[in-house]
Amino acid sequence: MGDAMKITPLDIQQMVFRVKFRGYDRDEVNRFLEEVAQTVESLNRDNAALRERAAFLEQQVAELKRTETTLSNTLVSAQSLADDVKRSAQRDAELIVKEAELKAGELFRQARVELAGTQRDLSMLLKQRLLMVERMRATLHTFERMLDVEVSEAYQDSGVVPEEKMQGESSPAR
Repeated sequence: MGDAMKITPLDIQQMVFRVKFRGYDRDEVNRFLEEVAQTVESLNRDNAALRERAAFLEQQVAELKRTETTLSNTLVSAQSLADDVKRSAQRDAELIVKEAELKAGELFRQARVELAGTQRDLSMLLKQRLLMVERMRATLHTFERMLDVEVSEAYQDSGVVPEEKMQGESSPAR
């Protein structure tokens, strides 16, 4: 029934009908009106309770929607944060690898430089050794010649010819 025809239980209870000849039984009509009034009152109560319940449920639905939105946003934020952390960790790992490669490259370069230096030093030491050997040989030759001179002078002074000279041998070749 529309809002224009709002009849309250009180309207029904207070309704007075005009009495006409050969009309309805007044008590019967009054009893029926009383029952109708009680039924309408009961329906109004039920209707109010249902409206209240509907409002409560709408509020719950609204709250659930808000919670869902919050959860959804939180999930998106968490995913974004996880992606950022992953990207950051990957960048850090790449930097560490690059640094290690640079350090390794520098160490290899230093090792090559040191190796070249060591090889130069070794080569110089070998040359010095050869020079020392040659000097010693020259010194020995000088001593040998001096000894030869000494020996021949000693023989001349004594008037004896050395055996080696008699056999036509010279000093042993080196």
